Amino acid sequence: MCFSPTASFTSAALIATIGVATLRHVRSPNMLLFAATPLLFAVHQFSEGMVWLGLDGQTGPFGLKLAAFVFTMYAQGILPFLMPLAVLLMEPRGSRRWRVMIGLTAIGAIAAAWDAYGLLTLPTHVFVDHNSIAYRNVMTGSLFISLLYILATCGSLLLSSFSVVRWYGVLNICALTIVEIVRDYAFASVWCFYAALMSIMIYWQFRQHRLDAATS
Repeated sequence: MCFSPTASFTSAALIATIGVATLRHVRSPNMLLFAATPLLFAVHQFSEGMVWLGLDGQTGPFGLKLAAFVFTMYAQGILPFLMPLAVLLMEPRGSRRWRVMIGLTAIGAIAAAWDAYGLLTLPTHVFVDHNSIAYRNVMTGSLFISLLYILATCGSLLLSSFSVVRWYGVLNICALTIVEIVRDYAFASVWCFYAALMSIMIYWQFRQHRLDAATS
């Protein structure tokens, strides 16, 4: 997250609270992975708080390297596959929407595998740029892979049969566009922060789904 370790740890605590509340509303196993997204984002934000501490010299070189690896691996080596898979699992099997989402999940798996390989085999340079953390890896910076990443993650959200999930996708695209224009030098850090904050919409989705089920 931008600005400071305090901001990262505070956002992690807030999002973790939302994540626990979201999981309490889950009543179907196929929705569990998507419902866990806020809690995963909380861990993600916590890891960037640790990156801040590492850059400040408070955790040592190994602590910085480990925290940066956790942050980038989730953002680039897991999320592009996890997000479309989580949305896919919530959809009725056999529908046209479901079949398209299988394709998007496969695309996300390709992007995730490419980025994961780069993070595992090549060095990632981490530094502060304009009060934000920048992560640089020659493989994960590929424009083509970035486009596959966006197609898989945002495309699956926009195709969801749940209106709140679709709106989450729309807001993610808006945030992605704004961050690319304003803070492209720290794209992964800033976009993931806004995606994490917007996970309150995921809580609303499951809270509303439970209320609808109770009144039906």
